Amino acid sequence: MSDCKVLSLPLPQTLAFDFDGVLCNGLREYFLTTWRTYRRVWSTSTSEPLPGLADAFYRLRPVIETGWEMPVLLRAMLKGFSAQQVLTDWQSIRDRIVAEEDLSSKDLGQQVDRVRDYWIAEKLDQWLALHEFYPGVIGQLQGLLGQSLEIVIISTKESRFIQTLLADAGVDLGRDRIYGKDCRRPKYETLRLLKAQLPAPIWFVEDRLEALEQVKQYADLDDIGLFLGEWGYNTERDRQLAAQDPRIHRLKLDQFCQSLSTWIP
Repeated sequence: MSDCKVLSLPLPQTLAFDFDGVLCNGLREYFLTTWRTYRRVWSTSTSEPLPGLADAFYRLRPVIETGWEMPVLLRAMLKGFSAQQVLTDWQSIRDRIVAEEDLSSKDLGQQVDRVRDYWIAEKLDQWLALHEFYPGVIGQLQGLLGQSLEIVIISTKESRFIQTLLADAGVDLGRDRIYGKDCRRPKYETLRLLKAQLPAPIWFVEDRLEALEQVKQYADLDDIGLFLGEWGYNTERDRQLAAQDPRIHRLKLDQFCQSLSTWIP
């Protein structure tokens, strides 16, 4: 961690967590939902994905911001774009495929959600089994909920999916504390809303560096503590950039599962 980090950060009264990549590892579900959605949009010669495709998809998951992009990522991979091209120029590749193939982000997002809804309705146990909470996370959440802290989740995943997974894990978090994709606002806007409603200081744990950098752009959010969850969907380059940023604190999973006082050296 860089020596220029801001070390004096008061302990929080409100903790905001991203879901996928911070609390829950949903890579297997992501890929299989993406594959099922892909087969609805594009014809395939096989019903099962090619060997190695899932692992390649997992490595490129950090470029995804919202779910509708997942089938487009798979399309890019199968069209022959290299991993390096995707990692360095994803938005341009994504927009090119969307334009050339006359796709709609809204329609793709709806198709992804329909695949999930059908799967949950037909085989809930199978769908739940594709997710795993990171080691120690559930115990930490339950411990934090027992303290005088406000706990919220800010995610690009649908709130109903988050609530289903948390309930299955034995975490009782009120629906009004889950701000999912259905809230239809960027994460920095949700943080601004939380500032007006919940006690400060607020700490925000996110695995996507870009989401943290967006928060940094707004002066009224300067007092929010920003943490990059290194165990989530980010790259070594992301972690190196975070190490050079005085505003962003790198956080390892074992730190996350300890006392909040250990999160900053």
